[in-house]
Amino acid sequence: MNTRIALCLFHLMVLICCTSEIVPEPPNILFIMTDDHALQAISAYGHPIAQLAPTPNIDKIAKNGALFTANFCGNSICGPSRATVLTGQHSHKNEFMRNSSQGFDGSQVTLPKLLRDAGYQTAVIGKWHLVSTPKGFDHWEILIDQGEYYNPDFVKGADTMNRKGYVTEIITELTKEWLSQRDKEAPFFLMMHHKAPHRNWVPAEKYYHLFDQIEFPVPENYFDDYEGRKAAEHQKMNIYRDMYEGHDLKLSVEPGEDSLRFDPWPHVFLDRMTDEELKSFWEAYHQKNTTYFDLDPADSVGIALWKYQRYLRDYLAVVRSVDDSVGEMIDYLEENGLSENTLLVYTSDQGFYLGEHGWFDKRFMYEESFSMPLIMQLPGVIGEHLQIDLLTQNIDFAPTFLDIAGLSIPEIMQGRSFLPLLEGKQVDDWRNSLYYHYYEYPGFHSVKAHHGIRDHQHKLIYFPEDGHWELFDLHQDPMEMNNIYEHTKDEELVLNLKSEMRRLQDQYEVPSDHR
Repeated sequence: MNTRIALCLFHLMVLICCTSEIVPEPPNILFIMTDDHALQAISAYGHPIAQLAPTPNIDKIAKNGALFTANFCGNSICGPSRATVLTGQHSHKNEFMRNSSQGFDGSQVTLPKLLRDAGYQTAVIGKWHLVSTPKGFDHWEILIDQGEYYNPDFVKGADTMNRKGYVTEIITELTKEWLSQRDKEAPFFLMMHHKAPHRNWVPAEKYYHLFDQIEFPVPENYFDDYEGRKAAEHQKMNIYRDMYEGHDLKLSVEPGEDSLRFDPWPHVFLDRMTDEELKSFWEAYHQKNTTYFDLDPADSVGIALWKYQRYLRDYLAVVRSVDDSVGEMIDYLEENGLSENTLLVYTSDQGFYLGEHGWFDKRFMYEESFSMPLIMQLPGVIGEHLQIDLLTQNIDFAPTFLDIAGLSIPEIMQGRSFLPLLEGKQVDDWRNSLYYHYYEYPGFHSVKAHHGIRDHQHKLIYFPEDGHWELFDLHQDPMEMNNIYEHTKDEELVLNLKSEMRRLQDQYEVPSDHR
């Protein structure tokens, strides 16, 4: 062989080898999103509630990777948050601002479309809740609307099918089934979306009695009087006043008996159960309900506290099944040689109230619903036991995943990749404030439309219908009980916060009629 040709071939082989070492294989992405999972109910975050109801499998992700302590949504409600994750845009830009919206516009640029165009296999399994057909996915099998806890219906293409069993376990099995049958030569982007722990918190049968003997700590502001917070007075999401006693608290005395006539959905969720499942359910809850019916009807405080414990016990028992699912997925990745090159993400579509201010649900810009849990691992990229305290938001998810996959980030995405934070780098120009906007009013739970900003210490919220402002010092008042807007002597602080809110509205191109 000609020496020059041989030398050229040698250099080409060296170049190929070197290049294969420099350019890593694109990582898989397993994105696990639950619905309404409060970070107070994840033991990695250290809240007293979760110490009594730990989540050891979710905690494993935090031990092996990054725990975000200041991650937030841009609109604390299910569908809009999911639209933001898909688009990297605030609600007014992707035009899915309310759960009651006509449907998500699947023709726009989305994360799964960009990943699929780059060679990823894409799938979404579980809750979708965007009033539309999923676009950009090679495979999808989704719950109808919110879905049911027992024996739920799934839509797959043109087919609707009923699947027997408990929804969290079904979604887990469908996820593993797709992973086993996928094209092994291509990286995957898989959105595993659980219904749980969404209302009405029906546990798996094996966990009906899991926390019966646990007394969960009651929030200091459980009996909040909402002084100085007009919108908080107006809402309808109070545990001891607004929960449905049949549907939510499961207080019917006997199957089929309309003992709670004021409850519009006394037994709706039971219609999904088989006779055997119904028998097991009634045996468990009839026994537990006797303590409620023994209460003095005039004891309003005792009743309110009983309802709190019922809510927490059911909610956290539902979370236990979610944690089991996460454990199964961690094991699956390890057993199939996928854990070293898979970005594993755990989050929820927003936060949730676990009795703070007397509430369940979300929607308000107060911390418990504004905050989103976020935990991620990717060996070789994310160091172990990493804690990220800088302000991040769900508009950042899509840019970050694209960045990790080595792809360019479209200019239309309003978020920013936090990959440098995951790599432990110092980022001096990271954001110092976040924008929030809730639109769904009039609507379920009667939370008035509002928008605002949060920085590292203060939060400013505006309720346009009332012309009402709220200002909180999160260092001095972390429970957000004291609205200091009318009382602060620091006029410069208020002016600076309002100026920053206008700056963010300009940056994110918020229309004038939404300001």
